[in-house]
Amino acid sequence: MQSLTIPFVCLLLAAPWKTELPLDPPKHGGVYVVAHRGAHDAGGKRVPENTLQAYQKAIDLGCDFVEIDCRTTKDGHLVSCHNREIDAYVTDGTKGPIRELTLEEIRKLDIGSRIGPEFKGAIVPTLDEILDLCKGKIGIYLDHKDAAVPPIVAAIKKRGMEHAMLWYSSSAEIKELRELCPECIEMPEGGNTKTLPEVVSATQPRVIAAVWKEFSKEFVDACHAAGAKVIVDEGRDNKVECWKQCLEWGVDGIQTDDPAGLIAFLDAQKGRK
Repeated sequence: MQSLTIPFVCLLLAAPWKTELPLDPPKHGGVYVVAHRGAHDAGGKRVPENTLQAYQKAIDLGCDFVEIDCRTTKDGHLVSCHNREIDAYVTDGTKGPIRELTLEEIRKLDIGSRIGPEFKGAIVPTLDEILDLCKGKIGIYLDHKDAAVPPIVAAIKKRGMEHAMLWYSSSAEIKELRELCPECIEMPEGGNTKTLPEVVSATQPRVIAAVWKEFSKEFVDACHAAGAKVIVDEGRDNKVECWKQCLEWGVDGIQTDDPAGLIAFLDAQKGRK
């Protein structure tokens, strides 16, 4: 399986300041399914990524989490868009960073037509819209791209969703998060088996992020020894072999671009036991 630089997550269940990680159990075969940018490639049918349509599809499939990418517009609104710039998502020639466009300018853009005419009119969603769609239905894996901590905290506290979001954030952002929302679930960068103990000692996290090229059975074992669960971002070249390897190593969750396929795989594995 080819190594890729892709983040994965280790969920620590026994942080000294919190004895239990408040997550619902996985829905499929004891393994969390995280839909990367939503279910944007479900069973070979493409859906515009990071849209409400992709997030709804993940809900319909029965995923445990959707991954979103939080960015800030020029006028201070929070939206979900993976790329720093809007260029790749539109067909009308509009260019520029999300940070330099107002919400009104962004909401006028059609980001669905490049996928297919049936998605014409799909737009970049706001964080508020995503939270309202997902509340009580699916968890959120927040990739903290370019956004201040306080407005995100305010949005989730307004909806009582403190335990519904995993924060993949920098150490500075996590420090601020701890001050504003101690009950929120943070994800600092863990690095590898050598740097992991330092990260745990310094931040006492319940969630740790790392990269696929550093992923190994030894890393999984180190997380489990610390009372941790592990969610890994799949290898892209041979995902089925990756899924098999992940289960052999005892991971507790997988982030995937093919949630429908992963769910079918996990259900089949469960049926063989």
